[in-house]
Amino acid sequence: MRRLCAAVALLSSVMCCAILPAQILDPLAPKTSPAQSTNPLTDPGVTPGIQFLYDLEAKFAADTAKGGGRAFAAWFAPDAVTLSNGEAPVSGRDAIAVAATWSPDKYQLTWIPEGARIGTSGDMGFTWGHYEGVSKDQDGNTVRTSGRYMTVWKKQPDGTWKVELDASNDGPKADCCSLH
Repeated sequence: MRRLCAAVALLSSVMCCAILPAQILDPLAPKTSPAQSTNPLTDPGVTPGIQFLYDLEAKFAADTAKGGGRAFAAWFAPDAVTLSNGEAPVSGRDAIAVAATWSPDKYQLTWIPEGARIGTSGDMGFTWGHYEGVSKDQDGNTVRTSGRYMTVWKKQPDGTWKVELDASNDGPKADCCSLH
């Protein structure tokens, strides 16, 4: 009987060890988002190309926070397009600059990428994530807007990277759409 119990215990532990790694090491499981980790040593989903896009997006966001709409528009390619909820597309950097007139002391637009992809040719990619806008209404009360965004990046002939498409939509009250 002891031998039978020992054999069952050994078989159970072998099965647990065989099953457990399969549950932990799922190569098809989604990678962590940059909000959780952007370290390529701890997150194998962060390739040098994706890290480049995260860094580019961070510079874009920092410039916009500091310089408002003027700085925002400066990141766009000459033929870029913006798409916003309930509004007509805005086409071309000049038209985007005309529409992006906010100053950072009146409106703060911030965003954090949650994911990115870069093409195999290395000259185009996109990021997506969550954005938040903060302003004051006429009574001085804080007004917050938030939603999801996607930025399509393209390497320009001069070697710089510019936004080709910026798309955003209002988010739900609670972020139902975060990637896990």
